[in-house]
Amino acid sequence: MNYHNYYPVDVVNGPGTRCTLFVSGCEHQCRGCYNKSTWRPDAGHAFTQEMEDQIIADLNDSRIKRRGLSLSGGDPLHPANVSSVLQLVQRVREECPGKDIWLWSGYLLAELTIEQKAVIDLVDVMIDGKFEKELHDPSLVWKGSSNQVIHYFKC
Repeated sequence: MNYHNYYPVDVVNGPGTRCTLFVSGCEHQCRGCYNKSTWRPDAGHAFTQEMEDQIIADLNDSRIKRRGLSLSGGDPLHPANVSSVLQLVQRVREECPGKDIWLWSGYLLAELTIEQKAVIDLVDVMIDGKFEKELHDPSLVWKGSSNQVIHYFKC
């Protein structure tokens, strides 16, 4: 897996102060996407064990209390990303007690593969659905267009 950006302190992508990882790779390529540079799976930087360890360390850093991890992109559920994202969310669950996980994906919850569902089983909130430029509404919270659905699994 590759990632495009990592923000160890973020207050925009989910509630509270968070760590946010923007992965590379997106099959949806939505018209009007603000993150086109993340579409190619090979864009950005290789997601290494060191990067994964850094995210865990940042989530557990008591100097800056983070509420959780946000995963966006690109698409965290892109086939090239699923195994690495699964490993990351498993570690967050095991090593970062009390931290929530939010995930944005263009895939619909009802259409996920078994591998993608394994990731979603470990997240607290999923925002699903492609960004639809015609349905864009800047007043929406946590989503860009009105067709997208926020699924609260655990909160």
